[in-house]
Amino acid sequence: MTVLLWILGILAVPTLIVVLWLGGVFVKEFAAQTSGTGGSENGDGGAEAAEQLGLLPAERQSTKSAGPLPVGWDAALDAVRGGGDGSWKAAAELLRAIGRDWERRSLATYLLADIAAEDDGWLLAWEAAGPNSPDDPDAALVRARSTVILAWNIRGAKVASNTTGEQFAGFHRLLQRSREETARAAALNPDDPTPYVTEIWTALGLGYPHSEMDRLWSQLTARDPHHYEAHFSALQYWCKKWRGSEQLATEFAERAAASAPLGSLLTVLPLIAHFEHDDSDKSADSAADRTPEMIARVNAGLADAAAADPTHPRLPELRHLLAYYLALQDRDEAAIEQFRLVDGYVEALPWRYHGAGMTARYCRIRNLSAQAVVSAGAKQEATGAGAGLGAMAD
Repeated sequence: MTVLLWILGILAVPTLIVVLWLGGVFVKEFAAQTSGTGGSENGDGGAEAAEQLGLLPAERQSTKSAGPLPVGWDAALDAVRGGGDGSWKAAAELLRAIGRDWERRSLATYLLADIAAEDDGWLLAWEAAGPNSPDDPDAALVRARSTVILAWNIRGAKVASNTTGEQFAGFHRLLQRSREETARAAALNPDDPTPYVTEIWTALGLGYPHSEMDRLWSQLTARDPHHYEAHFSALQYWCKKWRGSEQLATEFAERAAASAPLGSLLTVLPLIAHFEHDDSDKSADSAADRTPEMIARVNAGLADAAAADPTHPRLPELRHLLAYYLALQDRDEAAIEQFRLVDGYVEALPWRYHGAGMTARYCRIRNLSAQAVVSAGAKQEATGAGAGLGAMAD
């Protein structure tokens, strides 16, 4: 009986290992070439593997943020959205509690301004009845940012050739007004870098010359030299699609990342600069994403994420890009580690550029890595089973 088991083990195990190995090699290529219709999770066949690893299905992915908001923010924002008498007090209290934490202040201001760009009744009430009205620096800041957001909403996301003259006129008119509002917010709170972060998007839309952008940048970094949102926004300005070039964007990103302390998250900038100027087919693995330079950039990002404050409000944005590039580099176990930390949220680069399809894109790339990890585990188990049979034969 022992001899029979030994013979069967010798014959069966190599065949099983080869089958599993071929599955691991070809699963990503097959999935990457599958269309976005039919099948599970965009046809990539990895939905079951993702579920096996404890990851969430597509219908449980939020398209509203890159990760969970700080504790208490959701309730405050819901109170503001609810309107009614005194709803502005929730906004005022949120910014008051944040104080001089500039990273959180800029994010909270954006979220409040986004609500005001849709309906500013509560903001008008704040400006009229606030304890420091009419010169409340927090209300002034939200007003300036909401004007910028409204301007970009009017312009829309289409390329210039598909944007009407009326849209452009409204866009430029509001951005011109935002310059005055931003200057007022800065004057009311001279230490705050947030008005200058806001003005970067005015600079981008109005086409500030490089010398004017340099002046703005000096004002901002004098107040907070390693501000995440400021660097993210400025990098957009320096990109080829806006006011710079691939070289200028890459140089800006590399310079900022090299001078920033670990934990600032600024190692993400070279990854963003690469993504913004990568013309290769992003629907499949690309050699441009596997170069030694890109592997080193991802490694730097992993070290940065590990050193960061776990509650940093922008940390999920770095993790999304790390997960993406780790997946493209076939570093699937490391990719799944990052996916686990952001799963449930997809409003981040690189997914957000897919608009309504961002969830499908996220799940597709994530599930490819999940399938690879599960296949590798099955292969390991088969190898162990083969070793066990060999021991029995001995």
